[in-house]
Amino acid sequence: MKDDLDIMPKHTILLVDDEAAIRTMLCGSLETAGYNVLQAENAQQAHAMIIDRGPDLVLLDWMMPGTSGLELLRRLKRDELTAKLPIIMLTAKAEEDSKISGLDSGADDYIPKPFSPRELIARVKAVLRRIGREELAEPIAVDGLLFDPIGHRVSISGQAINLGPTEYRLLQFFLTHQERVYSRDQILDYVWGGNVYLDERTVDVHIRRLRKAISVAGHENYVQTVRGAGYRFSTQLHNV
Repeated sequence: MKDDLDIMPKHTILLVDDEAAIRTMLCGSLETAGYNVLQAENAQQAHAMIIDRGPDLVLLDWMMPGTSGLELLRRLKRDELTAKLPIIMLTAKAEEDSKISGLDSGADDYIPKPFSPRELIARVKAVLRRIGREELAEPIAVDGLLFDPIGHRVSISGQAINLGPTEYRLLQFFLTHQERVYSRDQILDYVWGGNVYLDERTVDVHIRRLRKAISVAGHENYVQTVRGAGYRFSTQLHNV
């Protein structure tokens, strides 16, 4: 029987630890197991990579200089757009109170050091199975609009819609975050990336392009301007 890794697309793991030797060891084990691995040595780097690269899971060391892993965990879980990102805490704090604190803060699992690479891989596989990241590849359908992330196609009532790369990402963002208002700054962070410095008016330009591209059967009206707040994707009419 083939291993899951032979039949499923590679997941990307972000490894966050301030000790280079530990990162090197774990990175090798994870890559051997078939994962793509990103590395960060502190919470600031980690947060930027989460925004820019969208990893499937984060392995997060608890004790790091500056912002601790626990503080980063709490920050990520407070933000709606990263709240569902699976996180496994790696820590030398083996006390029960520390474990409870990490899990209560939103960690999906907790592995006290020292641990074997085999145990780590098993925990990673278990968390990825449990949260079902593969479901993100399912098509999204909204009133005749079909967004197919596997085929990288968009259509409305069977008519193919041509989108530029940015408009495609923008539509994907809206379709996966419907009925909520997002500021231009939030949209810049999560569509363009936290390390890209652009004027907020850039969002307005691409919103106009997206509306024009999906202006079939009134779908442009689903991308709604909320005065003084930002934008929302909704199939309902609102007073904005």
